[in-house]
Amino acid sequence: MKKIPRPDRDRAATVMREVGLPILTSIVIGVVAGLGAVLFHFLLRLGSIVLWTTPEELSLLPAWARLLIPASAGLFAGIVISKWAPELKGPGVPHVMKALAIGGGRIRHRVTTLKAIVTSTLISAGASVGREGPIVQIGASIGSTISHLLSLNLEKRRLAVACGAAAGMAATFQAPIAGTMFAVEILLFDLEVASMSNIVISAVIGTVVARQILGARATIHPASFALVSHWELLIYLVLGLAAGVASLMLIWSLFKLPRLWRKVPGPEWLKPCLGGLLVGLMGLLTPQVLGVGYGEILKALNGHVLVSVALVLFLAKIAATSICISSGMSGGIFAPSLFIGAMLGTVVGSLAVKFLPIPGVNPAYYALVGMGAVVSGTTLAPMTAVLTIFELTYTYQVILPLMVACIPSLLVVRLLHGYSVYETKLLMEGVRLVRGHEVNRLRDMRVSEFMSPLTEFVRVDTPFCQLVDLLEESSFPHFVVLDEDGKLAGVVTVRDIRRYLVHREACPPDLKTADVMTPNPVTIREDDNLETAFNIFAEKGFSFLPVVSASNPREVVGILKESDFLNAYHERLVKERAFSNIPTFDILK
Repeated sequence: MKKIPRPDRDRAATVMREVGLPILTSIVIGVVAGLGAVLFHFLLRLGSIVLWTTPEELSLLPAWARLLIPASAGLFAGIVISKWAPELKGPGVPHVMKALAIGGGRIRHRVTTLKAIVTSTLISAGASVGREGPIVQIGASIGSTISHLLSLNLEKRRLAVACGAAAGMAATFQAPIAGTMFAVEILLFDLEVASMSNIVISAVIGTVVARQILGARATIHPASFALVSHWELLIYLVLGLAAGVASLMLIWSLFKLPRLWRKVPGPEWLKPCLGGLLVGLMGLLTPQVLGVGYGEILKALNGHVLVSVALVLFLAKIAATSICISSGMSGGIFAPSLFIGAMLGTVVGSLAVKFLPIPGVNPAYYALVGMGAVVSGTTLAPMTAVLTIFELTYTYQVILPLMVACIPSLLVVRLLHGYSVYETKLLMEGVRLVRGHEVNRLRDMRVSEFMSPLTEFVRVDTPFCQLVDLLEESSFPHFVVLDEDGKLAGVVTVRDIRRYLVHREACPPDLKTADVMTPNPVTIREDDNLETAFNIFAEKGFSFLPVVSASNPREVVGILKESDFLNAYHERLVKERAFSNIPTFDILK
């Protein structure tokens, strides 16, 4: 047997640097982020004991306490946010998305500590916000800090931030698959497949840490689930459409109310206090909407919520969450989306039981699917929604109803609004993301400055055999096709000729480029900006675009390659970071 040569030291060092070090970094991030999630859990428990005394029996507290406690927590949050960390305001996920897109993955150290303290105080005091968004921001901050200590480059720093976010999310739900998909589907759109293993490792490690300390338990665990009849899928379809409308209601209220708050006189730090007072007033009538609301979700998943109560809680939760977020509090919308979906599912399921002749239908099943459908609508991340609910139940039967409900919910929001709740918040700040990249800054960059000259092209009458030779020899096997007058006729790529290459000997001898090309291709004008190009590349998935004259749409003046475009984008980011005030990384920052 021939002896396999051992790798030399240089190669081993390269493997260790390119593979071993990232894996080790992912493990460290997973451990620390998992511990951060555990600490946040204990802060919530401590806050509930200190502020409410008996958090499970809020109705026993006097009315003045139910008003004063949320208002006091809002005042505390307003002062901290205004004085030390404005990025704590609202859900934490948009801040992470912004940091990844235009901040080079840099998140200030103070975010980890202050976000945990402020959000746990608010939730413990009854604010109608979630803990998942903050823990994502906390985990991302941990990943950013570790990447800074290790002096990682830009791409590895962004990956470290995503690893921290995934680990925090996974540890919170004890759901590593859902945590991974959250990072991939919402935070990093252009992730390389090889990098996904690092996110998986961090998510798994974060889950293991949480289970070792808190025990192997799910945050929400339904009693059971079953698909009684395939006719039920039509009801789940209706539930998905309703969830899309509910998602729009939540998004609309979250970002329309700030306009009213801006009209309220007084300093900004006082408005969370007023928001807490309003939520306390709502709590006098519907104490179920205070806090995260997992107790009421469990009741819905066990069929213990009446349809009339579910409808009231559905509307009250949207109002309470919108008041909290729009007034400037810190907290997420993932858990409120689960609550809203559970109540909506209970309403739809109860109506189905009453009016449809399908025996065995249980409103609790619809509450479970409704949770995933509303999450899908608010985040526009259907796979994250499906896998989150699946990992809560580990019941395979829930997959099909979830997919039937989550996709219509996403389509309703996409068609009628176009953006997730996270993207909407960034748009209000003047930041527009396309596939994880901020594109507003590209408006003053012209295509003509970054296009390549048209040095390689073919004619419509070029023989097929000659075309194949040109494609094989070219370093960029995509050609613009010109007609007899030198005007644009189409484009031809390897994909266009693939079916002819399988049986090349059977191709007609008179086959020309005109017979295999793609006519009427998508083009871009030389005076267009790179934002227009970005939108086309993101939507169509092209690798290049023919650039045409501003005065003649058939006159080709060059080509714009996606690789050149991305390089221009990243060079712009590097220049902006080099000539801008980047926060320094000391312990007080």
